[in-house]
Amino acid sequence: MHLIVVGLNYRTAPVEIRERFALSEREMPLALQALRQTTGILEGVVVATCNRTEIYAVVDQLHVCGHHIRSFMEQWFKIPRQQFNSHLYMHEDDRAIEHLFRVASGLDSMIIGETQILGQVRDSFLLAQELNVTGTLFNRLFKQAITLAKRAHSETSIGESAVSVSYAAVELGKRIFGRFDDKKVMIVGAGKMSELTAQHLHANGAKEVYVVNRTIEKATELAGKFQGEAMTFDAALDRLREMDIVISSTGADRFVITRKDVEAAMIARKQRPLFLIDIAVPRDIEPVCGDVANVFLYDIDDLEGIVETNMSKRRKEAAIIEKMIDDEQEAYRQWYTTLGVSPLIRALQEKAAVIHDNTLDSMLRKLPELDDRQVKVIRKLTKSIVNQVIHDPILRIKELAAEKRSDEAMKLFVQLFALEDDVAQLKAEEKAGEKARKENSGPALDVDKLLAQLAGAL
Repeated sequence: MHLIVVGLNYRTAPVEIRERFALSEREMPLALQALRQTTGILEGVVVATCNRTEIYAVVDQLHVCGHHIRSFMEQWFKIPRQQFNSHLYMHEDDRAIEHLFRVASGLDSMIIGETQILGQVRDSFLLAQELNVTGTLFNRLFKQAITLAKRAHSETSIGESAVSVSYAAVELGKRIFGRFDDKKVMIVGAGKMSELTAQHLHANGAKEVYVVNRTIEKATELAGKFQGEAMTFDAALDRLREMDIVISSTGADRFVITRKDVEAAMIARKQRPLFLIDIAVPRDIEPVCGDVANVFLYDIDDLEGIVETNMSKRRKEAAIIEKMIDDEQEAYRQWYTTLGVSPLIRALQEKAAVIHDNTLDSMLRKLPELDDRQVKVIRKLTKSIVNQVIHDPILRIKELAAEKRSDEAMKLFVQLFALEDDVAQLKAEEKAGEKARKENSGPALDVDKLLAQLAGAL
C-alpha cells in the first residue's frame, strides 16, 4: 500500500482554476463516497478550501492510482484534465506525509502559521472517518497531523505576530491606546483593505465605527457590518475632532486629510492622541500631519516593514516546527513498519497462549487438590513466564522490520516459531473482513447520478 496526495493550491493554480474545484459541505459526503469507489483507492480524505483542493488517498499502486484520481477529478468536477493537469502536484509516501503535516501546521499556507487550516483539515478527516472512507493508515496519520499542529501552535509563537497590513495597523493601535472599546474609529474609503482593518478593530473591541465614502451607499453597506454609521466627506472633516483612530484607503489622487484638518481637530481634542493609518497608494493623508504633536501617522511602508519583521519571526518559528515534523514523520514511519509484522506477532502470542492454556489445564487435572487461590497464582505466574519468553523475539522482529532485509527476517521468524498455518489463518480472516466491509459500503457509485440528485436537492 502507498500514500498519495494529488491537489492544486494558491501556488500552482490561479483563483479562476481553484474556484472550479470548490466543494460545498453538501457535496463533500457524496464526493468522498465516489472517491472511495474509485479503482485502487483504499482510503480517502478530501481537503477543500479557498486556497487548495487536495485528495489524500491510500492506494494499491502509485502511478496507476494517480491516473484514477485524475479521472475522478475530471468526472466529479466536469473539467477536462487538459485544463487542470498542469496545475496539479502529486506527492507520494514520505513526501505525502510531510506535506500533510506542513499543511495542518500552517507552514504551507499563504500566511505562514495561520490556524484556520487546522480546523479545516480536522473537519475533513472527521467527515471521512464518519463515512467509513478512512481506515487504519489515515486514522493514525490524520490524528497525528492534528495533534502535531496543535503542539506547533501551543509550543511556538508562530501565530502571535501580525503578518497582514490590516492586522499590523491594529497592533500599532494597541501600543498607543491599549484598548479600543472606548475609542471612536473612522474608516475613510469602503474598499477591501479598509474593511479588513475595521474587522480587526471590531474584533478587538472597537464599538463606535464611522465609515466615510464618496458613495454613501457603499459607506452604509460597510458600516452595517459593524453596527456603525455612514457619513459624507464633508461631515467627516467636521467630526475628525471626535475620532481617536482614522484609517484611510481611497483611490483619490490628492490628499483627503491635510495638516490643516488635523491641526484644527487636535485643538478641539485638547491634544488627546490621534492615530492615523494611511494605507492608500497614492497616500490619502498629508505626510506632515505626523509632525503635529500627539498625532501618530503610519503609512503603507511603515506597516509593511512591521509585517516583514513579523514574517521573519514566523519563519524562525517555522524552522522549529519543521524539526517537529521530521520527528513525527519518523514516528509514523516506525509505526507503519510494525504493521507488516503485526500478524506475525499476533500469531506468536496466540500460539503461546494456546500452549500455555493446554499445558496448565493438563497440570491442573493432575493436581485436583489445588484450591482456587492456588490455581489463580499458578496461572498468573506461568502466564508471566510465557510473556517473558516471547518478549525479546517480538521486540527484535519489530526492530528488524525497519531494516532493508525485513522480508527475509519475517520469513525466518515464521519458520523458527512454526507460524505458517497461524499467519495464513489470520490473513484469511483479515481478507474476509475487508471483503465484508467493501460489500457493506454498497455498489459502485454513479457520479453523474449523484450530481443530478444534488442539483435536485439544491
